[in-house]
This record gives sequence, structure tokens and C-alpha cells, in this order.
Amino acid sequence: MGPSLRVTTYTMAGKVTATYLTGSTAILSDAAESVIHLFATGFAGFSLWYAATPPDPGHPYGHGKIAYFASAVEGTLILLAALGIAWTAVRDLMVGASLQRLDVGLYLIAGLTLVNLALGQYLIRTGRRTNSLVLVSNGRHVMTDMWTSLGVVVGVGLVWLTGLQWLDPVVGLLVAGNILWTASGLLRRSVYGLLDEADPEATKALLDELATAVEEDLIAGFHQVRHRRSGDQVWIEYHLMFPGDMPIHEAHARSHQVEDRVDALFPDEDAYVTAHLEPRRHDEAHPDQHREPTDPLREVLG
Repeated sequence: MGPSLRVTTYTMAGKVTATYLTGSTAILSDAAESVIHLFATGFAGFSLWYAATPPDPGHPYGHGKIAYFASAVEGTLILLAALGIAWTAVRDLMVGASLQRLDVGLYLIAGLTLVNLALGQYLIRTGRRTNSLVLVSNGRHVMTDMWTSLGVVVGVGLVWLTGLQWLDPVVGLLVAGNILWTASGLLRRSVYGLLDEADPEATKALLDELATAVEEDLIAGFHQVRHRRSGDQVWIEYHLMFPGDMPIHEAHARSHQVEDRVDALFPDEDAYVTAHLEPRRHDEAHPDQHREPTDPLREVLG
């Protein structure tokens, strides 16, 4: 996150300078987004460090959930920036804009746009390779900044060429709309992660693998399947059923074969599998007062 923080600081300073020189609402919107990004990048750096700390007695599942919280913070900051930009643009449409030295501002923003393009692509590629939601979110924020700057370059260029100053706040409104769209995506993804929404593709792959184990007579059946993601970790639980007369060491060995197959479904994540072994006729084996937990994926199994 160090390079991202340094580049963000430089681009923010350049855009603030361009705003001061031109008085442009469109460039102001770009600068405001960069200021928000600077704070978001600093928080993202902290989140990466915290997520990497090992589990402890107070957090036995680790600290990966901080990634979703960081994404929510970044989305909220972007949302606030968009609302501020929209308010400024509407005001300038009503009272009129006062613009100057657009050529200098245009050159500054164009150069910074290329810098953000390179940085955003680097962060997204690195985040996907390392399965880091924080880096991907930060990279998408940088790409949002890049598209914002590109739109500003086009808009300010048109104002400079045509002299139609009302175009400047219109571009600011368009930029605000684009930023709102990005903010909604980040907030939606963070909410899904914090609420442990199951990935449908992961659910299907997991159930198919367990069904294959049944077809191969490796296990007699399964139920109570659950899985959730926390950063680059996947936590999986299931109950495996075996013939009642099978020795426990044999059932345990077969359970490990299933675990190895399940682990292979998630090559880019750290998978933690917990298996509960039961006899095939497990209902009869349970005491009378036993209460079976809700099985959320029973409907998926059909």
C-alpha cells in the first residue's frame, strides 16, 4: 500500500493545484475524490496489516472480516464525496461558473489520469492474484478516480474549446453519478461479506463434490453443509454419514479423503474444513432430547 499512498498524495496535490488555478467545478470534483481516496488508502493499509495478524483467543476465526469493513468505509467516503460534488455542481449551474487558465489545469489532469491508470491496474491485478479484497477495492477506487479524471479532461477540454462554461458543472454532475455507482458497489459487496452471504458457485461446487463422494461409496451421505468466506480464508462445515458398523479409524480416513477433495476446490484460498462424523441412521443414534440445527442448504440438495 506504500506506493499507492505516495502516488495518491502526489495526484491529490496536483488536482488541488489545478482546482485553485482554474476554479472549475469539474476539476474540484476530481480533486475531492482524490482527497477521499487518500484517507481510504491509509485505512486500507491498516486493514491489510490487521487482516494478516494471526487468530487469537478473542478472534478464533482470524481478522479477515476487516476487509469488508474497510470496503464499507471506502464506499461511504466515496458516497459523501459524490454528494458534495453534486451540490457544488447544482450551485454553479444556478449562479454560473467563473473559470480561468483551463489549459494549465487540463494538462495537469491529463498527466495525472495516466498515472492513476497504471496504479489502478497494478493494484487490481495484485489483489486478484493474492485474493485481497482490500487491494481490489483500493484498485477499483483508483480506477474510478482515473475515469473521473478522464471525464473531467473531456469536459474541461470542451469548455476550453467552445467557451460554454455551463458544461463545467454538467461534467461535475456526471462525475458525481459515476462515483455514486462505484460507492454503491463497494457498499453492497461489504454488506454481503459482513452478512456471510454464500457464493452460489462455491455452494454448487461443494455440494457436487460431496455428492460424488456418495456416488463413489466413499461416504454414505451428508448434511448440515455450511461455508463462509473471511478475506482469503474459507471456512467449511459438514456432517458426513457412514455405516454404523464401520470402525472410527476407517471413517476418519475416508473423511480426510473428502477433506482433501474439498480443499482442492479453493486453490487460491486457505480452506479450513470441520467434519462431524455420524452413523448412517443418525436419527436413531441421537438421544431423545437432541435438537437438530436448521440445515440451510437442504433445499439446494433437493
